[in-house]
Amino acid sequence: MISKDTINQLVENYIIDTDYYLVDVKITPDNRISVEIDSFEGVTIEFCAGLNRYIESQLDREVEDFELEVSSSGLTEPFKVLKQYKKNIGNEVETLTKTGIKICGILTEVYEKEFVLQVEKTEKMEGTKRKTTVIENLTFTYEDIKHTKYIIRFK
Repeated sequence: MISKDTINQLVENYIIDTDYYLVDVKITPDNRISVEIDSFEGVTIEFCAGLNRYIESQLDREVEDFELEVSSSGLTEPFKVLKQYKKNIGNEVETLTKTGIKICGILTEVYEKEFVLQVEKTEKMEGTKRKTTVIENLTFTYEDIKHTKYIIRFK
């Protein structure tokens, strides 16, 4: 079986002088290899095809047969690496905590161990009759969440 480390190293060698970054590599027991990449500027089909050709040229089908797919990370897929959080600063995201609470807000800050969402809440303030909108910053550690993903809105 082809190792994940081998594929990771091949991808890293190919993207080293680009703004692309590796999101995920999956290899099934029957050698179906799936490589996900991303970039702050978006992913082109040409880059995926080039990376695919490069990986294929470095592996020997005579020694071990495989199926290879190189793609961009899905727009609606949960974030898997820190750079995806950084790419989405300023965007609306949905976070699902491990306790099952779903929170939508603007991703405002990203750090090594945590990130901050700006959320709007409507609350009734003491001494008033109407509810007012309050903006609150909520901080989450990556260990406390199941996933975070980009929200697509059509206005």
